[in-house]
Amino acid sequence: MIETITRIPVANYSNLKERAGYSIKIADKEIALFKQSNGKVYALENRSPHPKGGVLSEGLVSGLYVYCPLYDWKISLADGKVQAPDQGQVQTFQVEIKDDIVFIVL
Repeated sequence: MIETITRIPVANYSNLKERAGYSIKIADKEIALFKQSNGKVYALENRSPHPKGGVLSEGLVSGLYVYCPLYDWKISLADGKVQAPDQGQVQTFQVEIKDDIVFIVL
């Protein structure tokens, strides 16, 4: 079986501010982008796994984590896992950067 990889351009790298969240939409998926101070960009599902949700792109970023703006859940930018004592996980997306363009890989 051959797997198809799709790269979707979503932002200009130079326009992303460090430790700020950006909301983008691809088809029916809302995705949050975060640029770290080391230059790495992460992409996560833009909804907290809490039953009542929370828009992660509006959350506070500290280190490799974003904090849900509604419930203060600490969520890893790298793997989407919620840190204990809370539980849950959000979907993460592969990011590629080429010629100042940020791509989400699906």
